[in-house]
Amino acid sequence: MSFPLLTATAALPAVGAVATAAVPAARRTAAKWLALLVSLATLALAIVILVRFDPGGARYQLTESRPWIADFGVRYDLGVDGIAVALIALTALLMPFIILAGWHDADPLETGSRRWRPTQGFFALILAVEAMVIISFESTDVFLFYIFFEAMLIPMYFLIGGFGDRAHAQGEAAASTQRSYAAVKFLLYNLVGGLIMLAAVIGLYVVAGNFSLTEIAQARANGTLHMATSTERWLFLGFFFAFAVKAPLWPLHTWLPNAMQESTAPVAVLITAVVDKVGTFAMLRFCLQLFPEASKWATPVILVLALISIIYGALLAVGQRDIKRLVAYASISHFGFIILGIFAMTSQGQSGATLYMVNHGISTAALMLVAGFLISRRGSRLIADYGGVQKVAPVLAGTFLIGGLATLSLPGLAPFVSEFLVLVGTFTRYPAIGIIATFGIVLAALYTLVLYQRTMTGPVKPEVSAMPDLRARELVVVAPLIVLLIFLGVYPKPVTDIVNPAVKQTMSDVHKTDPKPPVEAAK
Repeated sequence: MSFPLLTATAALPAVGAVATAAVPAARRTAAKWLALLVSLATLALAIVILVRFDPGGARYQLTESRPWIADFGVRYDLGVDGIAVALIALTALLMPFIILAGWHDADPLETGSRRWRPTQGFFALILAVEAMVIISFESTDVFLFYIFFEAMLIPMYFLIGGFGDRAHAQGEAAASTQRSYAAVKFLLYNLVGGLIMLAAVIGLYVVAGNFSLTEIAQARANGTLHMATSTERWLFLGFFFAFAVKAPLWPLHTWLPNAMQESTAPVAVLITAVVDKVGTFAMLRFCLQLFPEASKWATPVILVLALISIIYGALLAVGQRDIKRLVAYASISHFGFIILGIFAMTSQGQSGATLYMVNHGISTAALMLVAGFLISRRGSRLIADYGGVQKVAPVLAGTFLIGGLATLSLPGLAPFVSEFLVLVGTFTRYPAIGIIATFGIVLAALYTLVLYQRTMTGPVKPEVSAMPDLRARELVVVAPLIVLLIFLGVYPKPVTDIVNPAVKQTMSDVHKTDPKPPVEAAK
């Protein structure tokens, strides 16, 4: 029997979470180091998956299959395609940086009514989220996926509500109320989406008789499983609604700005760079593969919603006074681009969307973590409370600028390639939508450069005159992310080589081919 690599990659952070939580309260530093070592070991396993995966091989590789709830056709089925491999690598890569960036975020409070916070619990919850996200990417049994898709809400709820941002102008009592509100809103939105999906999962079982993604898709492809048109559409809507909440897609997005604003910067990165990717990934894996005809039927409406997300998120980002809310609305705009690429139903669009998931994770992590370092120094999230930071902390300002330029998809940085592919893929099939979507790029330049100008340039405000520059631990967090943004911006081939075969399979699932150009190239 071969080594269960996929199980080990998901189980290691789960076991690490339990071990971290069990560390005695007096040994907080030991708990931190344990969590960091577990995240690094998980990254090593993710690299092994990356090395062993053959882009030219079978669609799902490193598969594992065991009986679980046999009476209901539920199996423990795991397998990864190129899209899942890329997102597992992203998740495992970001976790050590998230843990290092949050090294002191759960230390005991010296002032205020909440004098003690369980440091071990903070890092244990982060590892628990990592385990659930990874197994969600690996699951090829619909019911297994659903369990972890929903279960990850529990540790995220406690991370948002129990370990919120300390930079709150109205005091600890008001901060606690706002954190509770954000956590409950996050939980309710996602629970409603999950409950609707549960109904669709049950409906799928009634129609198909099992929960196996590969078996159902194969039966649909060879004509042995027929769904009535109305049935397929209702099931698709049940799945898509849950994924759109997680993504988040307008108008189901309103939980995200509150959650990111009230979270610590590392938890905000965990939300938007890691957890939210499960929603867009699931659109590719489940919606398009299980319900191809319904996916094409819903495409016009979804494209309009994605377009609204792009413009709406960017416009609201322009008007924000809070740094974290600005990044949150920028992420809503970026997720609009990802969903636009998925449902453009072109190979360029879907390759760009998958690459965008990876690049957005890296760029948002870089920008938000540097913003977190900035906020922790000044003790305020308000843009107006800053000014002249680049004169007193030039390294911090420089890394903040690179993260911001990546967010606006500057050529030469990683997000540019993915955004370009999404727009090209959209324009070839839906030119009007592609043209309108480009206005999101203009607005991104506006909110990013205005943010940098107001915080980093101009006269040095007295409150930031003694602000220290990035420390060694913070440089260890930021520098690799900056290097990756530049490397993938110049040479994205390592990622595209992995994801492109999976994208071709997805295009085949929905029986779509790329539109022919109006003018054939000369041979």
